[in-house]
Amino acid sequence: MEVILIKDIEKLGYANDIVDVKPGYANNYLIPQGLAKAATASAKKVLAENLKQRAHKDAKILADAQALAETIVNLPLTLSMKAEEGKLFGTVTATDLAEALAAKGITLDRKQITVEPIKTVGEYEATARLHKEVKATIKFSVVAAE
Repeated sequence: MEVILIKDIEKLGYANDIVDVKPGYANNYLIPQGLAKAATASAKKVLAENLKQRAHKDAKILADAQALAETIVNLPLTLSMKAEEGKLFGTVTATDLAEALAAKGITLDRKQITVEPIKTVGEYEATARLHKEVKATIKFSVVAAE
């Protein structure tokens, strides 16, 4: 019996896959648990249309992420922190970078930014995960506040 998986099932398939299983497994477990639905002709058409629309939407999101990555890579960014003799009072974190980018008009969540704790003045790089396929390198400098 063919079924369309609604959720990922280990050793069987991923969501939106059409798989062939024994009728008892489908009727007694997969369908009642909400893990799959019967793969009728109309259900297959609906699935194909949904996948087509999702592919179009995902392509647009990917293009937006790539454009944002190009903007971030070329953006000069300077963080002014309290420091004494080159050592900072505190550390530069992803939150500080997110706020600095927001001041430049780029909205990123701090959870998208990966940066090692920075405790001295200098030039550094951080990584921003904009999409599962797109990462951007943020180059920034940390200077002592006056």
